Amino acid sequence: MAVQHMVWIRFKPEVSPERIRDHLDNLRSVRDRVPGVVELVIGENFTDRADGYTHGMIVTFNDRASLESYLPHPEHVKAAGPLRDDAQLMAMDIEH
Repeated sequence: MAVQHMVWIRFKPEVSPERIRDHLDNLRSVRDRVPGVVELVIGENFTDRADGYTHGMIVTFNDRASLESYLPHPEHVKAAGPLRDDAQLMAMDIEH
C-alpha cells in the first residue's frame, strides 16, 4: 500500500527568501538521494486556509518500510535538520 508523507512548513518571518529557496532546494534533492522515494512535490501555499503555514511538501513512498527508512536517512536529516531552525513543521502520514 502506498504511503504519503505530508509536511506543512511555516517559515519564521525573519527567514530571507534566499534562505527559503535554499531549504526548498535541499528538500527537493532528497528525492534522488534517498531510496524508496517515488515522488516528491513541494511548493508555496497560495491560499489563506493553512493557518499561516507558508509551504507544503508531499513525499510518496511504496510502503511504510520506505517511510521508516527515509526518516533517519542521512540525506533527509541533512535537509530537515536546518529547516527545523527556520520553520515550524507539522507532518502527517497516510496510506492509500
